[in-house]
Amino acid sequence: MNKLHLLLPAVVLFLLFGCTNTEPAQSSKEQLAELVKAEFVHTWEGYKAHAWGYDDLKPISNSGHTWYDTTLVMTPVDAFDTMLLMGLDEQAEEAKELIFERLSFDHDMMVQVFEINIRLLGGLLSAYQMDGDERFLELAEDLGNRLLPAFDSPTGLPYIQVNLATGETAMPVNNPAEIGTLMLEFGTLSKLTGNPEFYDKAKNATLVLFNKRSEIGLVGTMINVETGEWENTESHISGRIDSYYEYLLKSWMLFEDEDFLTMWEASFPPVNQYLLDRVESGTWYGYADMYTGERTRTNYGALDAFMGGLLVLADSIDLAREIQESNFKMWQMEGVEPEAIDYKTMEILSPGYVLRPENIESAFYLYRETGEQQYLDMGETMFKSLVEYSKTESGYAELSDVRTKEKNDAMQSFFLAETLKYAYLLFAEEDILSLDEYVFNTEAHPLTKTW
Repeated sequence: MNKLHLLLPAVVLFLLFGCTNTEPAQSSKEQLAELVKAEFVHTWEGYKAHAWGYDDLKPISNSGHTWYDTTLVMTPVDAFDTMLLMGLDEQAEEAKELIFERLSFDHDMMVQVFEINIRLLGGLLSAYQMDGDERFLELAEDLGNRLLPAFDSPTGLPYIQVNLATGETAMPVNNPAEIGTLMLEFGTLSKLTGNPEFYDKAKNATLVLFNKRSEIGLVGTMINVETGEWENTESHISGRIDSYYEYLLKSWMLFEDEDFLTMWEASFPPVNQYLLDRVESGTWYGYADMYTGERTRTNYGALDAFMGGLLVLADSIDLAREIQESNFKMWQMEGVEPEAIDYKTMEILSPGYVLRPENIESAFYLYRETGEQQYLDMGETMFKSLVEYSKTESGYAELSDVRTKEKNDAMQSFFLAETLKYAYLLFAEEDILSLDEYVFNTEAHPLTKTW
């Protein structure tokens, strides 16, 4: 390998970060975009060298990791559209060849519908729309057909797991995020193939879930798809619920289906009425009982940080500003955001950082909406924190504790699909991707109305 190629990103980083203890000069957007691209290439080269064909790179042991019995080539599928947006044609061609050579869904194994949907189905659909190769759509349709049996429950709500070969299902106690975060991908698959079943099954599940909300308009955390009964009645915007709200609005934006607008307009005001919490430390979203609206916890975390971006899409710009100020405060507590905090005491409840994108994502949406320098500055701070604390010889590592900065030997594919994509788009020229034309799925795969 050309050693000069490896040194260039380090040289640029040295020039931007400097060699003294003084604060670095404000970097230009163009320089920052190139820096993000260089870090993507660094990580892709690590994947090529140590985990080629596996789902994920293990960036400390320099080895590969698969989620299930056999690889589903997750990182190349997840990263492909990021390569196209960055103009990395050589890397995109490498990924494409590997995908068509190795990716098959004809395996007798249970998979998690939600993760396979957002990463692989979403990635394949975006790849098809951006690249045009029909083989991406063929793979997407094959995968969609193998996921459909998940909806064969008494309520029409999907099971958490499905067997790709047999259609066997498992784990009937599901959650709003995993139930409601299928519509963008399944709906797009219907539009592109002409088969309405994908759209209808995903929409029906969303409608059933919506109709299970409480009288005050909130959903709980866990619901049994066989009985339709709630098994955890705590409401919030964090993991297990978060992207349910995201997809109500985005499904309206992408498909212009009035039913989704109706559900969004009925669902989001109660979120702000019962979950929004303005306290001395800032503006946050907490936890409450879905039936009474009474506060149950003052927890907030890295996943909740997506709300700033969603509020921008909902034209609630002032509230988005408030939330992003809190998001960034959470990031600054230890130089990298923890997984969860108590926002009333500002105590860290879960100290890990798994390279999540949501904080940078919200800064991206706010910058695109307002053009204000403060959101570029936030993005620059967060990106440079990643370089300082998570970079390894071959990629980027999760942190087991943001206080000590101890690393974990793990790097999920969403680091390339989302975290570096949003960082790049924050700094890159806006004409690379228009938010008037594209809607991101929750894994940051851009989808558009090519139909």
